Amino acid sequence: MTGKVVSIFGGAHIDRRARITGTTAPGASNPGTWFEEAGGGGFNAARNLARLGLEARMISPRGGDTAGETVALAASHAGVIDRPFIFLDRKTPSYTAILENDGNLVIALADMDLYRLFSPRRLQQRAMREVLSESDLIVTDANLPAETITVLIRKAASESKITAGIAISPAKVMRFSACLADMGFLFMNEAEMRALTGGDAEDSAQWPAILRAAGLDGGVITRGGKPAIAFKGDRIVTVSPPALDQLGDVTGAGDALAAGFLSAFLDGQPLETCLRTGVAAAVITVGSPLAVSEKMSREAIAQVIGLVPPAEILS
Repeated sequence: MTGKVVSIFGGAHIDRRARITGTTAPGASNPGTWFEEAGGGGFNAARNLARLGLEARMISPRGGDTAGETVALAASHAGVIDRPFIFLDRKTPSYTAILENDGNLVIALADMDLYRLFSPRRLQQRAMREVLSESDLIVTDANLPAETITVLIRKAASESKITAGIAISPAKVMRFSACLADMGFLFMNEAEMRALTGGDAEDSAQWPAILRAAGLDGGVITRGGKPAIAFKGDRIVTVSPPALDQLGDVTGAGDALAAGFLSAFLDGQPLETCLRTGVAAAVITVGSPLAVSEKMSREAIAQVIGLVPPAEILS
């Protein structure tokens, strides 16, 4: 263990993924396979962080059903300290995705109504105040209500905690808008970045400046097989993902990248090393059929990072 404590707020639910076995035929019945596991952006990051040796605590609303029990078992299996708010009369949220044969997303449906009940008032509870005071890093995904995210990030920043966000989707990333100035890092893909900023700049080298103008001091933008971009203040680096012979499943890759990046950041590594570590964690994940690879570890990252090209320093 590193001795660092990370508290993660947000999605911890059921992921259902269907993978089309042939060429995708829109508007028609497609043969495929079905798979179900515990998931959620925050929960995926929490499990990866725990496997990377951090004390990871997961705080999330959950239903009093068998799906909630599945999430609890997955937390225990990964070494995550589970701190749910359980609503016995509600069902645990779920995310259902349809994937093409090559692993890329076709469409997804998010049934996340329960997360609305995680109001800012819950952060005032003594147990939640203790969670914040004991943490070195506070992470939240965008599944929670915007007002809850804003109160959480601002309170954590006021206590000089490192803060980070996971965008989840172009629609949900807007929930970070009011607290960008208090965030240490926001992890997003290109579509989420454009939704957040309303930017149409084609030159990716301009994106950090656009995000800084919106109030964000640090962030990471992923672009599939194109170079990922990380910035903190005036420093900007890019890292190209290595070419892979076969793509397993992209589900969870961005969450793994965030976990790898943040674990290196907590170790005091420079920005370029943080990004290369994050990319290595994503590589491990896309090689697995699971959203959180059973192989994730510091030793695995040390082996894979040699496949990741050196970072390019833009400023």
